[in-house]
Amino acid sequence: MAKRVSVDRWMFTVTCVLVFVGLIMIFSASAVMAKERFGSAYDFLLKQLMWAVAGLAVMLVAMKIHYKRLQHPALVFTSLGLTTLFLISVFFLDRAHGTHRWFHLGPVSFQPSEFAKPALILFLAWFLSNKLQESKSASGLAGSKLNFDDWRSTLLPAVIPTVVFLGLIVFQPDLGTAIACAGITASILFVAGIRVRYFGYALAASILPLYFLIFHVSYRKDRILAFLNPYADPKGFGFHIIQSLIAVSTGGVTGLGLMEGKQKLFYLPEPHTDFIFAVTAEELGLVGALGVILLFAVFLWRGTRAALRTQDNFGVFLSVGITSMIVLQAFINISVVLGLMPTKGIPLPFVSYGGSSLFVTLACVGVLLNITKQAE
Repeated sequence: MAKRVSVDRWMFTVTCVLVFVGLIMIFSASAVMAKERFGSAYDFLLKQLMWAVAGLAVMLVAMKIHYKRLQHPALVFTSLGLTTLFLISVFFLDRAHGTHRWFHLGPVSFQPSEFAKPALILFLAWFLSNKLQESKSASGLAGSKLNFDDWRSTLLPAVIPTVVFLGLIVFQPDLGTAIACAGITASILFVAGIRVRYFGYALAASILPLYFLIFHVSYRKDRILAFLNPYADPKGFGFHIIQSLIAVSTGGVTGLGLMEGKQKLFYLPEPHTDFIFAVTAEELGLVGALGVILLFAVFLWRGTRAALRTQDNFGVFLSVGITSMIVLQAFINISVVLGLMPTKGIPLPFVSYGGSSLFVTLACVGVLLNITKQAE
């Protein structure tokens, strides 16, 4: 009897649970604010629900399509081209909250930078897998590795799209997403076999630009000062992180109860987006916070398992890229909320309010689930 092939049930379940938790916490964190701003406590919840339904539908479709169909140059370069076009187009649109991050199409708004992450993953997976295949064909050895020392034909073409995207995203400005894109690229290149010293070169080359981007931009400098000592200015640059830590500590072990949190009531900034984990910790306590962390840990485990079980390099690089994209963002967001990193505008995947982020993430998970299906 033929073996029944199915997707990774652990990953599928964890994804659905995180989306469900996100919808609950978004309503809890935003109900009062939405009522005051828009006259309906359900405004943010209903918008996120629509994106969640659309995202889950795309995820289910992506689960059915063999991931190797993505390994087509026309699709790879079309995704790079359209993403670049959108990233440039936002600079010609009106600012929103002092930035050029949003693209508006009628009632639908999305951040082009969210599409930069899967576009980079797809390109790197395609390019590096092709290079590996060329290396194997030339040497005739199954265990051939990429020669990153030949930087003109391997390393440079691999990182050029990343550098272009980083530059465009930084000038929106959105340093947090740019760092996430850099982290995703580094993860894929590391698995592809790049020498560690190249990361040292990249870090050395980025020191001067990061210095100007951080210490010559007042609000970023304030975030560093707040990270080092938030109580030096508790009503100014330290306000955000102090309110976040108050929310986390107030929750105790079991939390104050759903909808019972106080810090979201115009104390905690952006409680339904960047600081939704703080609301979760306050209302669901240590138990709820650790539960969310455990769900991301399980996702990391299953994503790593998919990469290890996949037989072809394209699938390996896709698995690593998608898993690192989600887990890295979760790590940064939770670290910021706990005061372990300076404040960055990185949402908590699946949980934070944000339609384009949720939609893109679920679509990527659909591809990853198809990889697990083929790997079984």
